[in-house]
Amino acid sequence: MTAALVGIGATDFSKDSGRSELKLAVQAIRAALDDAGLTAADVDGLVTFTQDNNTEIAVARELGIPELTFFSRIHYGGGAACATVQQAAMAVATGAAKVVVCYRAFNERSGHRFGQVQQGLALAPTSSGVDAGWAYPFGLATPAGWVAMFAQRYLHTYGASTADLGRVAVTMRAHAATNPAAWFYQRPITLEEHQASRWICDPLRLFDCCQESDGGVAVVVTSLDRGRDLRHAPVVIRGAAQGSGTDEYLMTSYYRDDLTQLPELGVVGRQLWAQAGVTPADIDVAVLYDHFTPFVLMQLEELGFCGRGEAPGFVASGALGLDGALPTNPHGGQLGEAYIHGMNGIAEGVRQLRGTAVNQIDGAEVVLVTAGTGVPTSGLVLSNVSGQ
Repeated sequence: MTAALVGIGATDFSKDSGRSELKLAVQAIRAALDDAGLTAADVDGLVTFTQDNNTEIAVARELGIPELTFFSRIHYGGGAACATVQQAAMAVATGAAKVVVCYRAFNERSGHRFGQVQQGLALAPTSSGVDAGWAYPFGLATPAGWVAMFAQRYLHTYGASTADLGRVAVTMRAHAATNPAAWFYQRPITLEEHQASRWICDPLRLFDCCQESDGGVAVVVTSLDRGRDLRHAPVVIRGAAQGSGTDEYLMTSYYRDDLTQLPELGVVGRQLWAQAGVTPADIDVAVLYDHFTPFVLMQLEELGFCGRGEAPGFVASGALGLDGALPTNPHGGQLGEAYIHGMNGIAEGVRQLRGTAVNQIDGAEVVLVTAGTGVPTSGLVLSNVSGQ
């Protein structure tokens, strides 16, 4: 890759921002540009999610960006996170733009809450409405319900338990507890507390589900050559990929032969390892999209960090801890820091490679970042310049 991440910025993470989503986006982007040592006048590209309510022209107008030569949006909710950086990198590599900002901002707790039933979806005159029509009438109408179906099958197939899910949550909350930016700062949980938390949708308990957050995150992408002259050492985008699997539905792919796998992430992983020239053994830090704990287990297996059905034991060994074999989500992830559709995970990947993270992993040179799973998804392999 010839592109690099050169700036990161975020608002505070809260349950009631008291600001419009547009203001959150603008604040996050300004922070990212300042971090990079750039100004709005340098920006000529913007990328975000199709779900983001802040149009590119409104963001450009409020920031004072004079002209845009590239703008793009990615589908599939959290699955878009790493793909925004992929789009930005391609724009820079092809000359479509010189400096591209990727952003995501929402009031997901005080405003529109994704975890609730969207009654109109199954009736929408769209292909998504047709797809939802196969699941909604049977009560599968929320993200927790969709994931619970997969999780139940995983536990049955591999003889795992809800305690295996809980160990993921406990680890993420432990990392968040030492991160002042995290919503759950100084609030770790024990496995016993996880097991006592209320049911959301069997086998998922409250602490198996990510937060609902208000906030915004932005990252800046430009050429590696230009990045060398900016405020921080550039973080190299060594691999960037999207993927969709066979017979894909939007988190309702119940018609496959095996509900215990995430084939769309397998498509992403194979591309990432080939592009970056690395293997799972080369990853120093993993930033895995932890919207629900069972999908963290499945990601570990899909990406080759352990065999099928071995993730519960891998997690129980302490592998995801800060001093474990695969330090995972040192910032606390979406279970502990904030749920900003995975964009805060990309920012954490940059911090780890700069050596500026709150929970810094010694010697971090290669970082894996994943986006939302259960949907068409994306991923990144990042490295510092010395780790190329």
